[in-house]
Amino acid sequence: MNLPAFFTHSKSILKLTYPILIAQLIQNLMGFVDIVMAGRVSAEDLAAVAVANSIWLPLILTIYGLIMALAAIVSQLAGANKYPEVAEQTYQTAWISLALGISLIALYYVATPLLSPMFSLEGNLETLILDYLAYIVWGAPGFCLYLVLRNYAEGLSYVKPTMIISIIGLLVNIPANYIFIYGKLGAPALGGAGCGIATAIVYWAMFISMLIYCFRSSILKQANLFTRFYWPNFTHIKNILALGIPIALSLLFEVSLFAIVAIILVPFGSQVVASHQVALNFTGLVFMVPLSIAMATTIKVGYAIGNKNYQQAKDYSFYSVILGLLLACVTAILTVVFREQIAGIYSRELPVIELAASLMLLATIYQFSDTIQVVSAGALRGYKDTKSILYITFVSYWLIGLGVGLVLGITDWVVPKMGPYGFWIGFIIGLTAAAVLLAWRLRVIQQRLEQNKDELPPTKNNSPEFEL
Repeated sequence: MNLPAFFTHSKSILKLTYPILIAQLIQNLMGFVDIVMAGRVSAEDLAAVAVANSIWLPLILTIYGLIMALAAIVSQLAGANKYPEVAEQTYQTAWISLALGISLIALYYVATPLLSPMFSLEGNLETLILDYLAYIVWGAPGFCLYLVLRNYAEGLSYVKPTMIISIIGLLVNIPANYIFIYGKLGAPALGGAGCGIATAIVYWAMFISMLIYCFRSSILKQANLFTRFYWPNFTHIKNILALGIPIALSLLFEVSLFAIVAIILVPFGSQVVASHQVALNFTGLVFMVPLSIAMATTIKVGYAIGNKNYQQAKDYSFYSVILGLLLACVTAILTVVFREQIAGIYSRELPVIELAASLMLLATIYQFSDTIQVVSAGALRGYKDTKSILYITFVSYWLIGLGVGLVLGITDWVVPKMGPYGFWIGFIIGLTAAAVLLAWRLRVIQQRLEQNKDELPPTKNNSPEFEL
């Protein structure tokens, strides 16, 4: 490995990574604030927010995955100096996102009468859950449009807005929760359901703030986003969907895998489920580090490919994985050393702390394979190779990971059933399979480009570096 090249590329990647990471952590912090503030009303309100989020997050994250395609599209167009096309592709993605946001509102009013009889929940819990969803869906169009502008800016290698707008969202979230949960300033006291209104307000505040930022930013004006209006073009929309749907489904596979394991573990008792959730929540926070590197890698690789600088794209892919693994070493060591203290933050029950700490040991193993797979997937998005990500993640997560987890966790076929440990071993094996296959696929794509001698030479030597 060329150390000077590693440090140069790592510095460039980190300049994009840290604002994205801060934004991702703040978004997680918003959910934490919702849980804490609702929990101060009652356990029932806390449970309502948790259950409602388990319904809402897979839906909105799937849309998020689809819109992520825009960052790869914009970065390649920017690398090829095709800025007029950047604006058009952004508008076409906005039409898709607006349709999806409105569809979520319609879905709530169509599905609620059908699903409500299936809840059969005690007390006021069902009302709180449905009210939360009734409020938050009205923020969906705003959040979807925010994601479009975010990926437009990130595709141009300008990530400062992502960080700033997330901070604005948090600053809106806390007082909005206070007003609508506890009934302040003349608003009704809605309990946990009030988090739904607060989150919807946050979504629109983030969109409006991002819109103003994009309009006023001299750097983002290079694509002339606001000088011409584009009506829907179904050919472009079809191409965007072809690129974005595999990303969305890949994200859904991962989110749903961890959710279904929690359901499977229910017969093992509440303490086991709680321990699983504690370990999963913490590792989810740690995962924000390689995920942010992966998002930065998509931008860098996409720009290099658009500029036809295939060696630079290959270098960014390789050095991003190395950087992610070095950071994984740090997070793994911290997890091992402080696992019991970390678990103690979530629970005061000793059995929960002990089991969660044990699961975190297993989590330190899959942090490495998780880093390789997510950064490799980020690089593949930069190459616009998303279908392979879909196929590989489905096989790795659902067939290999869940399959091994079921065999080890709830059967005696290989060893006496291991309960949660079996499923976490399944996570390790599944994520390792994904890491190997995605890294292999990345290498195949790179070799194909290297063998293509008819491509034009690069027009520039470096990707854009904007001040943050």
